[in-house]
Amino acid sequence: MCGIVGYIGEKDSADVLLDELGKLEYRGYDSAGIAVFEQGKIKIVKAKGHLSELKKKLEKTGTPRGVCGIGHTRWATHGGPSDVNAHPHAAPNVTIVHNGIIENYLQLKEMLKGQGYDFVSDTDTEVMAKLIDYSYHGDPLKAIAAALGHARGSYALGILFADFPERIYAVRKDSPLIVGAGQGENFIASDIPAILKYTRHYYLLDENEIAEITMQGVTFHTLSGETVEKEEQTAAFDIAAAEKGGFAHFMLKEIYEQPKSVRDTVNPRLLNGLPSLGCGDLSGVERVHIIGCGTAMHAGLVGRAAIERFARVPAEVHVASEFRYGDPIIGKKDLAVIISQSGETADTLAALRLAKQKGVRTMAIVNVVGSSIAREADCVLYTWAGPEIAVASTKAYSVQLAMLDLLALQLALDHGRISPHETRVLCADLQKLPDMVEEALKLDASCKEAAAAYAKQEIAFFIGRGVDYPSSMEGALKLKEIAYVESEAYAAGELKHGTISLIVEHTPVIALATQSKLFEKTVSNIKEVKARGAEVLLLCGKGAHVTEDVADHVLMLPDVPEWLMPSVLVVPLQLFAYYMAAERGCDIDQPRNLAKSVTVE
Repeated sequence: MCGIVGYIGEKDSADVLLDELGKLEYRGYDSAGIAVFEQGKIKIVKAKGHLSELKKKLEKTGTPRGVCGIGHTRWATHGGPSDVNAHPHAAPNVTIVHNGIIENYLQLKEMLKGQGYDFVSDTDTEVMAKLIDYSYHGDPLKAIAAALGHARGSYALGILFADFPERIYAVRKDSPLIVGAGQGENFIASDIPAILKYTRHYYLLDENEIAEITMQGVTFHTLSGETVEKEEQTAAFDIAAAEKGGFAHFMLKEIYEQPKSVRDTVNPRLLNGLPSLGCGDLSGVERVHIIGCGTAMHAGLVGRAAIERFARVPAEVHVASEFRYGDPIIGKKDLAVIISQSGETADTLAALRLAKQKGVRTMAIVNVVGSSIAREADCVLYTWAGPEIAVASTKAYSVQLAMLDLLALQLALDHGRISPHETRVLCADLQKLPDMVEEALKLDASCKEAAAAYAKQEIAFFIGRGVDYPSSMEGALKLKEIAYVESEAYAAGELKHGTISLIVEHTPVIALATQSKLFEKTVSNIKEVKARGAEVLLLCGKGAHVTEDVADHVLMLPDVPEWLMPSVLVVPLQLFAYYMAAERGCDIDQPRNLAKSVTVE
């Protein structure tokens, strides 16, 4: 997964491209490059490493000057990080940047070698550049269409043709790409934040649709050459929402934005005190399948508990990458709930398509308006978190939990499991959730202190029971993502079935015990690890009775209805991971080997 940008206008294109790439570096940052038409010829400069390395190289070699260019920031898939493997890639008549995977690139490479093409990189992108070049006979649209007829896989492409120095071409399939519309200038980008400094207006590029972009405007074409009329969109947030706003990192800013994000997500979905999802009657739903990856899957695990508790409807949670290649048993009266922050996660999108093939009703919970998953699902529930820039997801998780809570209450109401009065009481609690999250943020200093105590540890165990277990999974994921600590989560009752053999003197154990009915059971598990020398950080409710021998550090959470506790509990877990990473000197917003939106399989 990578970040693609392009610019054509009266400004210096290199300056605009570098600025845009800075807004997309969360999508990949092991190399970067730009290609600019300079005096009618394409000049390419690229470098291994963060965008700062490209800027240093440009200072030494000279920045190409012109009004039309494309750029790329990379997260390696084919070929390791290097100057050679960095994008853009070129052929005699064509220069491209690419996000995605060309699955049959080896076969295409052999064919092109037979036609006299040589290759210098290990990438599928160089193959794509030379395939378009091979197909080019003076007409860019026909060349792109012909090349794509031979390629199999996913792609978002920004393309320059040497014969057309004042045009950019763009095309996509299964990878995100938008076209920004300005005044006398136009853009392409993988994500909206890249263009917000210049314009809030954009077009959504559909599957296998080619955009032909000049200073004057944009025309859209099908692969067969027909012209397509498109409606201009307007971004719901501005550049200020995509900047740090005085925080040291985007992640910390986004942790602190959670009260607003939850409020913005919940309030529009309530009508007369009852959930109003706008997805029709759910009384016929017999089973719910929740599908996601990583943090979204963890949200699904919490959501399953709420659905089964209130609606008494069976719910299953699937890892999208497993679901899509399995043969899941899905009934016609089931509901598939697809969760993705970006709405572009490749495995999740494929799982959605499989669910639709099986004839099941689909519902998307996404944060990006007009994303692929949003457009293809039968119903979409937008979470209004605004742009999430840090690679590690925080506020997107919180709004996913809130939306799943609303879904659970809607299902319960439609099935007649709870009365309208009971539902209003629960919805009133949900409306207070932003204030509860605000209270949890007051644990910031305590989380920082706890992180300092554990920062030198290289391993950590998270334990919990009931809904605390998926919360422990999310806490462990955050710690490994940004602090590079080998952290794993276990159901507390499972410790004695093998994992406890790993507990030695000073092993950190982060214990979550927020559910009153399970508190004593979890304390028993804590005492088991304490007896073996573990150092315990306990997170529990304010009313919990905690003796000095139970834990080395205790974080007391604000008073919250227990069914909403996962939304509050995650805040100190996020802060703990953040300060652990800060203590260890890690790159918090751009952790190694990770990218924000996983748009490849």
